Amino acid sequence: MNLKLLRSTFAVVERRAEHAVTFFYSHLFWNNPGVRELFPEDLGPQRDRLFAALTHVVTHLEDPGLSGYLGQLGRDHRKFLAAPALYSAVGASLLAAFAHVAGAAWTSEAEKEWAEAYGLVADLMQGGAQESADAGQPAWWDADVVHHERHGDDLALLTLRPRQPYTYVSGQYLSVSSPHVPGVWRTYSLANAPRPDGTLDLQVSRVRGGLMSTALIERLRVGEPLRLSTPGGALTARTPPGKPRTYIAAGTGWAPVRALLEEATRSEPGLKGRLFLVARSDAHLYGRTDAERFHRLIPGLKVTSLAGTPRRPGREATTRLLQALRACDDWSAHDVYAAGPPGFLTTITQNLAALGTDPARIFHDRLPPTSSLSTRPSTQAERLLEPPPVPWHNPEARAPHD
Repeated sequence: MNLKLLRSTFAVVERRAEHAVTFFYSHLFWNNPGVRELFPEDLGPQRDRLFAALTHVVTHLEDPGLSGYLGQLGRDHRKFLAAPALYSAVGASLLAAFAHVAGAAWTSEAEKEWAEAYGLVADLMQGGAQESADAGQPAWWDADVVHHERHGDDLALLTLRPRQPYTYVSGQYLSVSSPHVPGVWRTYSLANAPRPDGTLDLQVSRVRGGLMSTALIERLRVGEPLRLSTPGGALTARTPPGKPRTYIAAGTGWAPVRALLEEATRSEPGLKGRLFLVARSDAHLYGRTDAERFHRLIPGLKVTSLAGTPRRPGREATTRLLQALRACDDWSAHDVYAAGPPGFLTTITQNLAALGTDPARIFHDRLPPTSSLSTRPSTQAERLLEPPPVPWHNPEARAPHD
C-alpha cells in the first residue's frame, strides 16, 4: 500500500470529519434501506466511533498489531449481525464519502489505494468474526441482572449472570445493550476476576446526557436481561511473579484495576506494589473499602486514596496524585497498570515516563470515545489554539464509559 498517499488523503478528509461521516451514513442508508434498523436512533456516538476506528487504522498501518485489532473489531461487530454484504455496502459508502469531501485530493490513484486498503481491513475483520463463529461463540451473550446497588444518584454497581459460559481475562472490558435503549451498545470494564459461578460485576457511572448510563442506573431492575458483547482490551496482568508493580485507578477506572487485584490475591498474595485510588471528591471514592480489603489480603500492597475538593475536583485530584507519584522511587523497576478517562491517562503516562518508567511498561486501554465530533479540532493549529476538553478536569464533559 502507498502509505504516504493514504495518510495525505485522510488528512484532507479529517479536516471535514463531521461532514464526511454524515455523508457516509446518508449514502449508506439511502442505498441500503434495510441497514438502518441495525443502527441506534442517535447516530452521534456511532459517528465518533467510526472516525476513531478509521484514525486508528490509518495511524497504525505499519503496526504489526493492527491485524489483531481488526480481528477483535470483527469479532465485536458480530453483535451487529454484520454480514459480508454489509461490509461491501460500508466500503462503497466510505469511498463515496471520501470522494465527496476530499475534493482535488481524491485522484484515481487515491481511490485505488483506499479500495485496496478497505478490502484488507474488511478481510481481517471478517476473518476475526469467522474465527469467533468457528469457535462456537455466540454473536452476543444474554445475561440476567442479579444485583443492582446504587451509590448516590450517579453510580450503580451491577452483578450479571450470563446464560451461557462467558470467558474473559481480568482487566478486560465488554459492551452492553439494554432493552431500555434499543440498538445502543456502550463499553464498560469488568470489575471482577472470573468466578466459579460465572457472575460478572460492572460499575456504571452516570454520563451527563448519557442514554445508557442513565438507563442502567435509574431504570434497570433485578431480573431484567442485558446483552453482552465479546470481551476485549489488553489491560491484563503480564508482570512476572516477584516483580513490583503500580496500579493507578481514577473514577470507574477502578473496575479493571479491582479485577486485576482480585486475581492477584489468588495467584500472588506476596506481591510488592503500590495502589493509587483517585476520585474527584471523597464521595466518589467508592472503591476505598475494597482497596483496604486488598491491602489486608496482600500486605505488600501500599494503598493511597486521593480526592479533589468540591471547588476544583478533577484538577486538584490529579495534582495530588502527581505529587504522590513523584514522592515514590524505583519507577524503572515497576510495571504500571492505569485506568481512567483518556485525558487523565495521557497526563499520567507523560509524568511516569519523566519519572523513569519505561513507556512500554505502562499498560492501559483506551475505550471507544463517545464525545461529539463537533467539538473535535480539525487541524493541529486549532488544537494549539483551542485544545480539546479533558474529561477528568471537566466533569461536564462526556466520559469514556457511556
